[in-house]
Order: sequence, then structure tokens, then C-alpha cells
Amino acid sequence: MVKFTSLIESIPAIVPFVGPEALARRTGHSILARIGANENVFGPSPRAVDAMRQVAGETWQYGDPENFELKKALSNHLGVGPKNIAIGEGIDGLLGYAARLFVEHGTAVVTSQGAYPTFNFHVAGCGGQLLTVPYVSDHEDWASLLDLAEAKNAYVIYFANPDNPMGTWHPAAAVQTLMDGTPDNAMLFLDEAYGEFAPDGTLPPLDISRPNVLRFRTFSKAYGMAGMRVGYAIGHADVIAGFEKIRNHFGMNRISQAASLAALADQAWLSFVKFEVHKSRERIYRIAKANGFIPIPSATNFVTMDCGKDSEFAKAIVDGLLQHGIFTRMPGVAPLNRCIRVSCGTEIDLARLATALPLVLETLR
Repeated sequence: MVKFTSLIESIPAIVPFVGPEALARRTGHSILARIGANENVFGPSPRAVDAMRQVAGETWQYGDPENFELKKALSNHLGVGPKNIAIGEGIDGLLGYAARLFVEHGTAVVTSQGAYPTFNFHVAGCGGQLLTVPYVSDHEDWASLLDLAEAKNAYVIYFANPDNPMGTWHPAAAVQTLMDGTPDNAMLFLDEAYGEFAPDGTLPPLDISRPNVLRFRTFSKAYGMAGMRVGYAIGHADVIAGFEKIRNHFGMNRISQAASLAALADQAWLSFVKFEVHKSRERIYRIAKANGFIPIPSATNFVTMDCGKDSEFAKAIVDGLLQHGIFTRMPGVAPLNRCIRVSCGTEIDLARLATALPLVLETLR
């Protein structure tokens, strides 16, 4: 009989994110408005799309295992050295590598209860001990994370700014205090996936002199290339070198590498996307208020709506919207799961939401 390791046997098989394709197959409802996965519906730069086309015929070749050109471009963009950057298969992939680097059986890891679940899966897969603190006013509580890390002698702290799933954020000064307060014998994983959408003064300056801080960013969100799976970690050169021991050196394909280079070079398109996201957020705020919900101010490309009741009510709304072809999601842990989460969409997407939401609420009343 096939037998997994004892660690894998102890972990439940859970899918944290059921995709819209799976929901469509399961329910028989076509997805008309894909506004549940925090994807950037405004898409990648046209220059990135052209780059994809140009190298499509070269996919018989592996991508550059050193990611040399992309590292050089990111180095110039960020003002850090290429040796301070690790490239990987999105932030998800990089968090998996980072967990393997710093988490083993019994390692205490601190995060917020209800924060990004994929990180938790990586910790479980390495045998770590996950410890959590609650959100405070729908924000991750960095001070409590520090306190718990100190009390439990935790080796890893995970913190996202801006946050997923609530979309809230802390100013750079608060994050700087978190970084300064992280013990020298602990690691801080700072997830900045939505950083490009955040207001000025949200992201602290990059400081690659700190060996105990790793910052994670991506091309999935603001650059509109979630399907390409390109992320990068920024940190001290000695720590970044550790990724070379375990990463998939052929994890980046040639199309992803070429598209990322072109996207990074087209900052005008990034500005356009940020403007469209701002407009879409404002529209979602209005839709939420028109239906008696409280929209939570967001620094991301999604808006979390407080539905005012419990998780059962929120799930009924998500399920009801799906019957109208509208894909949304909700946070997975109380008290955050009193909310639903709506990604920024096109005018057509949000018009469908504005029409369907009152109908769903009427059926629930």
C-alpha cells in the first residue's frame, strides 16, 4: 500500500481557493463577471502581450535559469543589486521556498488569523507550528504579532501590507516599527503583493542590509499577469543566496521572462491600471452603500464589504451572485467572514453586480 510521510498524512487535503472554472463546472452557471480572485481585469501592458507573441515560437527552449535580464531590470527599477533579488513562480512559490529555508518540524510561525491561507499551507507542509493573533478593526495587528513572536520565541513572522483578504493597510512608519522590532534571531516575511495599488507612504524604503527581512512582490496584480506566475523576493544577498539551494531553476518559462521585462518597462500602462482600479474601487464603494453594506477602505484592487450579519449570510450572498454568473469570494475566518470581497472589474462587470446584488438580497429577505 502506498504510504505518505507521517507529516503529509497528518495534513488535511484542502483546496484554499476554488477557482471560477471549478465553480462553473460544479454549478452549471457560466461566469459572466470574474470579480472574485483579485485578478487585474485591465490586463497586462500591450507591450508585454507583444513580447509574449514574439517569443511564443521559442518555447521549445528553457527559460534562462539565472533570470539574468529580469534580475538586472528589477535591480535598476528597485535600486538594489541583482544579488538581492530572487525570482520565483509568483509569491506563492517564493513563500514555499522561504518556508523550506526557515521552517522545520516544530518551528513557531506567527501570522494573523484569517490572513493569506497559502502561506499557512506552506508552514504546515514543513511541519511548522502556526500561531495566530486576531485582526483589530479589520487590520492585521503588527504589535500583537511582535508580542506573540517574542512570547513564543517564534522564528518567522508573516505580515501583508496591504492586506489580503481585507484590503486594509498600515502606513510605512508602522511597518518600519515592525521591521525594527523583529528580533535578530527571527525572520519577517513582508508580503507586498498589492503594493503598487497602495497610497504613497505605505511601503517603507527598501533596506537590503537587514538579513532578517524578506519582502515579496509580484507581476500578478498591478502588472496584470497572474497567469504568468512571476514573483520576486528582495532581501540581504546572503539570504537571497539561500534560494539557490532549493528553487526550481527552470521554474520561469521564456514567455513569462519576456513578458515581465516588457511590463516593467511600460510604467505608463501601470499608471493607467492604477487609475482604472481607483475608479472601480469607488464604484464598488457606491454599490456597497446602495445595498446597505459598509465598504472597507481598500489599498488593493478589491473591496471588502461588511454585510452586517454572519458568515452564513455572507455565503448566501456569494452563492446567490454566482447564480447570476458573478464570481466573488469571502474571507474564510470569523469575524472577517461576515464580509464578501469584490475584485475591481470593468464597467460591464460592475453593472452586472449592481443589478444582481439587490435581487440576491431580496431573495434572502
